[in-house]
Amino acid sequence: MLKKEGKKIGFAPTMGALHEGHVSLIRQSRRENDVTVCSIFVNPTQFNDPKDFEKYPITLESDMQKLIAAKCDILFLPAVAEMYPKGYKNPKALDFGFLAETLEGEWRPGHFAGMAQIVEKLLRAVTPDRLYMGQKDYQQAMICSDMIRQLRLKTRLVLCPIKREKDGLAMSSRNVRLDKKSRAKAVEISKLLRSIKASIRRRATGDGRRIADIEHRAIDRLTALPEFKVEYVAIRNARTLKPVKTMSDRTPLVALVAAWIGGVRLIDNMLL
Repeated sequence: MLKKEGKKIGFAPTMGALHEGHVSLIRQSRRENDVTVCSIFVNPTQFNDPKDFEKYPITLESDMQKLIAAKCDILFLPAVAEMYPKGYKNPKALDFGFLAETLEGEWRPGHFAGMAQIVEKLLRAVTPDRLYMGQKDYQQAMICSDMIRQLRLKTRLVLCPIKREKDGLAMSSRNVRLDKKSRAKAVEISKLLRSIKASIRRRATGDGRRIADIEHRAIDRLTALPEFKVEYVAIRNARTLKPVKTMSDRTPLVALVAAWIGGVRLIDNMLL
């Protein structure tokens, strides 16, 4: 009905446990659309570790208050049985190639297949003009963009900047699971990314090391901290996520990190 009235619809899919990063998506959507929809659905098919699914924070009452304060127009709150009814069979998964095999794809097998499946279902239910996603889940957003292209959906992806705490830590629903000591140390991830960005800038002016050297030094710096269990620190082509060997003004770069601290897995990234 809203589409027939010519209303532009913006959509921000979430798994709840909302924070300022999510709210910023709602605000941007409100500025750019007539109607803003937010979904809350903790999708079981994108958790390769069942324990991680069980531990995911559920804060529905608080989430609804945040959405009301942000003046979100519609909350879509489907049940698991609604999205995956009895007898439901997974359709043939889209092939995202290298984009889904590298980085998160290596460490979280099956994650992107489950994520893409539910985002497609949500997009077909909401039929938005614009899809709002945060840069913090950079690889996820790239895959959603490719999914939209492959399926020829009439939705445009809008990638929104990462929201950070005052000390630089990227806002995440998982941050609430960090104990005080781990929370204080977690900021080393964003510090590392800023250091990588500074090194790349020096390299661009002829006063730095090769990209591989910068990457290796960054890995060594984080792995040297006993609190962290590092999965990856990578500098990649920001359009393809493929490894980059040489600097080029025509190749945008992104640095990406995934590491465990205090039993919590954190990811972050920074455009270079």
